[in-house]
Amino acid sequence: MTTILVVKTSSLGDVVHQMPAVTDARRNYPDAWIAWVVEEAFAPLVRLHPGVDEVIEVATRRWRSRLMQAATWKEARQSLRHLRARSYDLIVDTQGTIRSAVIARLARGLRHGYDAGSIREPLASRFYDVRHCISRDQHPIARTRQLTGAALGYGIEGEIDYGWNRDQLRTETGKPYGILLHATADARKEWPEQNWIALGQALAAQGHAVALPWGTQVERERSERIAAAVPDALVPDRKPLDVTARLIAAADFVIGVDTGLLHMAAALGVPRVGMLGAIKPMPAAPLGKGPMVTAGSKGAPPSVAEVLAAFEAMRNQASSTAEPVAPGTV
Repeated sequence: MTTILVVKTSSLGDVVHQMPAVTDARRNYPDAWIAWVVEEAFAPLVRLHPGVDEVIEVATRRWRSRLMQAATWKEARQSLRHLRARSYDLIVDTQGTIRSAVIARLARGLRHGYDAGSIREPLASRFYDVRHCISRDQHPIARTRQLTGAALGYGIEGEIDYGWNRDQLRTETGKPYGILLHATADARKEWPEQNWIALGQALAAQGHAVALPWGTQVERERSERIAAAVPDALVPDRKPLDVTARLIAAADFVIGVDTGLLHMAAALGVPRVGMLGAIKPMPAAPLGKGPMVTAGSKGAPPSVAEVLAAFEAMRNQASSTAEPVAPGTV
């Protein structure tokens, strides 16, 4: 049995982008043992992929903030033992950072990664046994699939498949709802709070209830302020990412800034509107089945009217076809 270790530790968008490569690997190696090293926060999401046999959790972000605590070193040693418990035929680091390359180096097996001209942090390429030239002028999903295919010895074929089934993940929630994704770690991608309120009120006037998920205390407070001004708005409790995936899978639509949860919506095939902010075009457009329309142009955040127009265009696409729709721009 072939044993494969995937190293993709973070962030949320990157973890979602790794899913199609794992689907490819499972299709080409149906009997392989596939393990995945990932940061603890994203482990529940990785476990949703049916092609992953084992999840190896690390907590490098948390460990860095607690280096003086004995419990940190004990936990790190336990993760290292888990990492080294098996010898792998192939190790593929698709993260391309020094941190991920060190993790790959600590594992036992033949290590594959990007070459110095293809990688995010060139020094990391020195940690690999086999280096691959993968063009950086393409979507991260394509890069990840190509690197994984090159390491495992197969060509890339077929459409993007994240390995998730929306119908299986969605849960019955009663009243239909949409999701507004206002939270982002990049301030350049933020949309003004008053715009979110105006959008939510316009959607409520059309009969749409909305949920406002959050990740930090600041984001929670913003969700609560928006919800207080929007009829039928809900601020869900913070849950692990597998529960959040189910929340998104059950939504009728998602409207959001360029954030990892928007990429999750794309992976699930939920109809969506993506907002362009100061960064244009989106560094990595959310790719997936289901209609997607983007709002905004020339690096300027869209107006509320533009987002509503994009929402209507998205709804028209959703009602007119069940086939994947290429992203458009309003």
